[in-house]
Amino acid sequence: MLRKNNRVLGRVVLLATVTVLAGCATSSGPSSPPLVGGNVQYGDAKAVETVTNTFGSTDLQMIAESMTRSMLQSPALTAGKRRPLITVNEVKNKTSEYIDTRAITDSILTQLTKSGLVRFAVDTADMQDQTEELARQNQSGLYKKSSSKKMGKMEGADFRLVGSISSIVKRTQDIHDVYYKFSLRLTEIESGVVEWADEKEIRKTTSAR
Repeated sequence: MLRKNNRVLGRVVLLATVTVLAGCATSSGPSSPPLVGGNVQYGDAKAVETVTNTFGSTDLQMIAESMTRSMLQSPALTAGKRRPLITVNEVKNKTSEYIDTRAITDSILTQLTKSGLVRFAVDTADMQDQTEELARQNQSGLYKKSSSKKMGKMEGADFRLVGSISSIVKRTQDIHDVYYKFSLRLTEIESGVVEWADEKEIRKTTSAR
């Protein structure tokens, strides 16, 4: 009788152990909720950012939206039957602070591309990667000749997009004022005629009081 009770008790303990282990495995599996800790929080990427008066995310968004809206109204982009091909030069940073001008350009290009009215040729920043890829397909011997992309087939752009950002900074004991101006222009490459130009101004002021 004692042996029988011991066997029953052993089975109960074994079942309880298996249940606990299964519960632990489930709680640590991929369906578990994400861990939360520290001081990290998600915020609205479109919210107005006023942490400092240096160039920030809100300024980038304002510039990209303003320039895209203005450029899409230009007859140079809408008059022809064929979607114009544009290449982009590096935006020049003429301010005294570090500004990721590539991020501004990328935002403008993304919004213009989504419109479906223009196309973009590889720009000066990516030309090296483009030519290296063509050379790899044609000269490495790794690709079928029937599928490799041929040299000399790149399309010449119709327009060149160039821009710059400058600033004027004024300080007093109580006031820090920063004025930004972002300028952009679209030049017809063959004729050299500027077909569109616009600028966006931003002023940011911080008071010590």
